[in-house]
Amino acid sequence: MNAVQYPYPSRRGVLRVGGGLALAATAGVTLSGCTSGADDGVGADGKVTLEMWHGQTDTGKKAVEELVASFERSHPKIRVKLGGGVLADSMLQKVTAGLAAGSYPDIAYIFGSDLASIAASPLVVDLSDTVRSGPTPWTNYWAPARDAVTVRGKVRAAPALLDSLAVVCNKKLFREADLPLPKAGWSWQDFQETAKKLTDKGQGRFGTGWPGAGDEDTVWRLWPMVWDLGGDVIDSGGKKIGFADTGVRALEVLEGLARDGSVYIDPKSGSEQMYQVFMSGRMGMALTGPWQLPDIKQAKVDYHVVPLPSFSGRPVTISGPDTWTVFNNGSARERAARTLVSWLMQPEQDVVWDVQAGSLPLSRRAESQPAWRRKTAGTEGLAVFTKALETARVRPVHPVYPQISKAVGEAMVAVLLGRSTPAQAMRACADTANSALAIPR
Repeated sequence: MNAVQYPYPSRRGVLRVGGGLALAATAGVTLSGCTSGADDGVGADGKVTLEMWHGQTDTGKKAVEELVASFERSHPKIRVKLGGGVLADSMLQKVTAGLAAGSYPDIAYIFGSDLASIAASPLVVDLSDTVRSGPTPWTNYWAPARDAVTVRGKVRAAPALLDSLAVVCNKKLFREADLPLPKAGWSWQDFQETAKKLTDKGQGRFGTGWPGAGDEDTVWRLWPMVWDLGGDVIDSGGKKIGFADTGVRALEVLEGLARDGSVYIDPKSGSEQMYQVFMSGRMGMALTGPWQLPDIKQAKVDYHVVPLPSFSGRPVTISGPDTWTVFNNGSARERAARTLVSWLMQPEQDVVWDVQAGSLPLSRRAESQPAWRRKTAGTEGLAVFTKALETARVRPVHPVYPQISKAVGEAMVAVLLGRSTPAQAMRACADTANSALAIPR
C-alpha cells in the first residue's frame, strides 16, 4: 500500500488461519495455567500498568496511540504500555509463546479466525459481563461483531475490527465493454457472464480475480455462496461439514470463470498482485472489502461498489472481524484491561478507529456518529459495505476451522487451475475436513 495504509501491509492477512494450529501444538503448556501477574501491575503511586500488544503499523498504529493517550487522560489511574514487537499476522504465535513461558500481555490483537483456538486457555478472560453491561447495549452491535467473539455461548474477546465483502467495479472498463453497471440483486450467473464480457485476452484484461494461494484469503470469498445455497461450514451436529453438496455448486462458479479465462488467479498470499491488476485498469471487478478503497482512490480508478451476487436473490455476504483478547494477569490488571476494551468499543472511540484504521462501525450507534457520516459521504461505495453488515455472517468460531479452511483452499485451487472437477475436489475436501471434525475435543 502507498500513502494511505491500513493496520497491516495486507488487510487480508487478517484472515489467515494457520496460527491456530501453532497454538494447538503447544496447548499442553498453554493450558497449564502459569501466569505473569505476580505483582498485579500496581505501582507505588497506585496506578495500574497494562501491556497491550496491538500489532498495527502506520495509520493503525497512530490510531491506537491516539486512542490510548485519550484513555489515559480520562483514566489517570491506568497506564498503557504499547508493544508486542510483531505485526498482527504473527501475533498468535507471539502470544502463544508468551503463554507457554508465563510472560504474556494484558490485551492482544487476535484475529477472529484464531480466537477459538486461543480461547481454550484458562488465561483468556470471559468478557460476557463486561460487554453486556457496557453503556452501548450488546444487541446494538452488528451481529458479525457479536458472533465473532462468542465461543460456546461466552464472549471471549471484545470486537476490534469489522469489515464485509462486496464487488468493486471499474466503471471505465464497463463503459468500454458497453455494459451496464451491476445492481443489487444480481446473480452469480450475471457475474460470470459479465466477467466473460469484460475479458480481453489480447489487451491482458480480466473480468475478475481470485486469490489462488489456497489460504484463507482464497477461502472466505466462497462462504457467502455456500450460505446462500443453504449450506454451512459445519453441520448442526458438529461432526461433519455442512457444504458437501452446496460446495460443489459454489466451486462450479470458479470452474466457469477459469474455463472462460476471465479470472486472474493470484498465486501469492496477500492478493497484492490481484489488486495491482485491478488498480492498473486491467480487471473489471474485484471481490474485496472497504480496506481496499483508499488504494483504489489513490490509483484514480473511477469505481462503483455493488453488493455480492447471489443464487437466491437474497443479500448475503461475509465479515472477517478481529478482536481485542484479554488475558488474566491478576485482578487489578484484569479490571483495568476490561475497562480499556469496553472504552474502545464505545461509539465515540470506535469511530476514531473506524475512520483512521479502516474498520466499519462496530455498532449502529457508531454508524450514526457525525464523523462516520462524513467519512461515508466522502467515500464512494463505503455505505454499501456498511449496509452489507445487515446480512453478513462470520465463519464459525471453532478450533477445527483451520483444518477445514486448508482443505477448502486446496479444493478451490485445484478447480481454479483445472486440476480437478468441483465434485472430485469437494469429495477430497470433505474426507479431510470430516476426519478432522471426528476427532474428540
